[in-house]
Amino acid sequence: MGTAAEVADKETNGGLLDGKKVTVVFVLGGPGSGKGTQCANIVKRYGFTHLSAGDLLRAEIKSGSENGKMIQEMIKDGKIVPSEVTIKLLHRAMLESGNDKFLIDGFPRNEENRAAFEAVTNIEPEFVLFFDCPEEEMERRILGRNQGREDDNIETIRKRFKVFLDSSLPVIKYYESIGKVRKIDAGKPVDEVFESVKTIFAKYETKWYDTPRGRTMMLCIGGFMLVSAAVALALRKRNSR
Repeated sequence: MGTAAEVADKETNGGLLDGKKVTVVFVLGGPGSGKGTQCANIVKRYGFTHLSAGDLLRAEIKSGSENGKMIQEMIKDGKIVPSEVTIKLLHRAMLESGNDKFLIDGFPRNEENRAAFEAVTNIEPEFVLFFDCPEEEMERRILGRNQGREDDNIETIRKRFKVFLDSSLPVIKYYESIGKVRKIDAGKPVDEVFESVKTIFAKYETKWYDTPRGRTMMLCIGGFMLVSAAVALALRKRNSR
C-alpha cells in the first residue's frame, strides 16, 4: 500500500503549478483571532482561493481514497500526519482550483511545515498575514460564540493558544526576519480589521475587466467595434461609387 507520503506523491503533479507564477499568502493567528472571517472578506474582494490544511485532510479522509484511508489510520494510531502529505494535498488543491492567488489558512503550523512546503512545492510565500490579537480578546470571542461546546472552556482555549505560541510563533519570527510579515491588529472590530487588511491587499484588487464576466464584455465590445468599423467601411465604399 505504501507510506502516506508515497500515496500523496502518486496523486499529485510536481512542479510550480505547471510553471505558472502564483501568489501564496500564509495566514496565521491564534484561535479566535478572526482569520476565517477576514479570509472570507479577502476571497470576496480580491479573488483569492482560500485553502485550509485541516479541511483538506478531513475531506481526503471522507473521500475514502487510498490516501484518505492512510491518513485516517495514522490519526487513529496517534501518529502525526507527515508534512509532505498535507503539503501535497494543498498543492493538488492549488492545481485544481485554476486560480493563481491563494490564502493558506493556519499553515505552516511549525518550522518543519515551513521548510517542507518550500522544498516540496518550490513556492515561497509572498508574505505572512499575521492576525495579532490579545489572548483575553480571543478567549472572549471563543466563549461568546461557542457556548455549550465541550471544548470552549478556558483551560482548553489556553492550551490551544500555548500550542500556537510554541509552534507557530517561531514561523512568524522567521518570516519577520526576512521582511515577509504583515501584522494586523486583530483586537479591533471586524470592519476596522478589514480596513487594515485592504491596505495590504490593495495591489491585488480585481478590476472589473479582469473578471471572467468583464473579459467577456470586453470581447463583445471589441467585436461590436470591429463589426461597426466594417459596416462603416462598406457604406463608405458604396457611397463613393
